[in-house]
Amino acid sequence: MLVLALDTTTRTGSCALARDGHVIRELAGVPGQSHAEHLPGDLMRLLDQEEIALASVDAFATATGPGSFTGMRVGIATMQGLAFAMEKPLVGVSGLDALARIGLAQAPHVAVATWVDAWRGEVYAALYHGGRELESPTVEHPATVLERHRQRGQVLFIGDGAGTFERLIREALGDRAVMAAPLSPLLAGTIAHIARDVILAGSHPTADAVRPLYVRRTDAELARDGRTRQ
Repeated sequence: MLVLALDTTTRTGSCALARDGHVIRELAGVPGQSHAEHLPGDLMRLLDQEEIALASVDAFATATGPGSFTGMRVGIATMQGLAFAMEKPLVGVSGLDALARIGLAQAPHVAVATWVDAWRGEVYAALYHGGRELESPTVEHPATVLERHRQRGQVLFIGDGAGTFERLIREALGDRAVMAAPLSPLLAGTIAHIARDVILAGSHPTADAVRPLYVRRTDAELARDGRTRQ
């Protein structure tokens, strides 16, 4: 099975081709450019480098969030367009689930805290153990999240939010805090693996079924509610 995967939830983003559970190639996005500026060009460049026709792709996969609202929408819309055109499945994958799988490979026996920088002094966070979600995605101040982790043993932190707030993490948990390496890995290859697992389990989601994973309400929604209360 050949899977073409895309992540636009992180600042740099990435795309990847994976065949039968093995990543053929994974490319990082262009730093400093918006995802809209280099899509779908990055995907076509990846296919060209491997001399693979778009029609040969068996399934598509995209990160659904959490992250930049614009990035999520651009990535999902791009992959929906390709999946519709090729009449192939499109699997939506949480970026936090992808981070958790990478963290699990580094520390199979400890809890994995996935932290994505949500700006405004907050993180998108979830907690996993053994591949199972212990705490569902939330957006909070990191100190609030860490307060829940104080009674745990070792916790592996992964994601750019862990890098942003590494000092705070170490102050709160000391040597019980383990930092993944790298802290902010590319996600597209792992997203491709998860998508393959979904399809092999018997699910063939259609492109129109994919929805962004919004953890924080959009600025437009907050502004609308503010006008309503005035």
